[in-house]
Amino acid sequence: MEGGAGLGRAVATREHVLPLDDFARASSLGSHLAALEGRSVVLFVRDMAKAAAALIDLDGSARRIVLCPPGWAPTQLGAVVREAEADALVHDDDDAPPIAMPLAAPCGLPLQPLKTPRAASCETEWILPTSGTSGPPKLVVHTLRTLTGAIAPAALQQWATFYDIRRYGGLQIFLRALAGRGSLTLGSVDEGIDAFLIRLGRAGVTHISGTPSHWRKVLMSAEARRIDPAYVRLSGEVADDAVLAALRTLYPRARIEHAYASTEAGVAFAVDDGKAGFPAAWLENDGAVRMRIVDGALQLRSDRAALRFLGAGAPALADEEGYVDTGDMVERRGDRLFFLGRRGGIINVGGAKIHPEEVEAALNAHAAVRASRVFARANAITGALVVADVVLRDEHASEAGLEREILAACRARLPAHMTPARLRFVADLPMTGAGKLARHG
Repeated sequence: MEGGAGLGRAVATREHVLPLDDFARASSLGSHLAALEGRSVVLFVRDMAKAAAALIDLDGSARRIVLCPPGWAPTQLGAVVREAEADALVHDDDDAPPIAMPLAAPCGLPLQPLKTPRAASCETEWILPTSGTSGPPKLVVHTLRTLTGAIAPAALQQWATFYDIRRYGGLQIFLRALAGRGSLTLGSVDEGIDAFLIRLGRAGVTHISGTPSHWRKVLMSAEARRIDPAYVRLSGEVADDAVLAALRTLYPRARIEHAYASTEAGVAFAVDDGKAGFPAAWLENDGAVRMRIVDGALQLRSDRAALRFLGAGAPALADEEGYVDTGDMVERRGDRLFFLGRRGGIINVGGAKIHPEEVEAALNAHAAVRASRVFARANAITGALVVADVVLRDEHASEAGLEREILAACRARLPAHMTPARLRFVADLPMTGAGKLARHG
């Protein structure tokens, strides 16, 4: 089924179309919906349309919803169940429950008629695991109020996202779509980028979001022109000048924004001037989001931040003044601040600290480079060497000559210790389940 065309507002995957207007009288949980009221529920399903249906059904009814990202194994659920004090599970209707729980409710589509009208009874806590890029995932507590703090009423928008809606970036787009008057198109398990772009074109998508890594895959796709968006949003990773310029060329009518947000701190801002980084003057703004730089790291305070980390012995999410330390390092250059990378992602080369994202920006600035991934290789003398995987714009180009040329361009932009020791030309770059570059080589 394609995009929900002709069915009114809908959330659509390749397998399912979920009519949003039907929730007044129907549910994905059938007779189990009433039994889930007031419970702490673990949501563990494969298809995003089912996940969307369960979230709509459970908000305002369940005490707590734990959103399990795709790829989680059943063995990971035990610790989550304990920390979230979970007493119920929502699972795929065509699968057995992955773990034993006091109540296991199957989630299925199409929606089933409700026997009694639904009624909101509480403010549900939405529990999102962090990505775990700097250690085991933490469980972050939000409510619908904190999750929607950055969402304003909008005109008709047909949304899509490369994210999964069980991660913070995708959840933001899901909630934006619900707040508007349009529909939302989502990816499916094992659906390739080309097939997804074809489906987005057929759905008439106007607004679409993803990480810079997602968008670089679009730029490499032969189906990139299947869509002609009015709005392109990047988030989740550093957006460099190269990817912003390439998207501006590919989609000249689109408004292109790169947004900064994190699961813990919420949505901070979006930049639409076509440049990497953000104006330093924004640090002085006394608005809904307050920002400051402490020891080179961005800290945020706003009503959009999560409420706390969940679990016994969990650390404080914010300091005494309410600021959340994002762990994202920034540097001021003139009147602009630029993201360098994660505090925990530094490569140490003989005592010199290097952010991979800085080196990638220099590599990606070369006209022959479509995308790159910088990581460390162990070295007996310096402890580590900087190396890089590079995807070329022209896969048939002469690699030997280009390697010398690209490295020479890096030396002109970067200190010697930051220039990669070697390049490896590859057809594609590995990504994490969150849509970010997989850093470990």
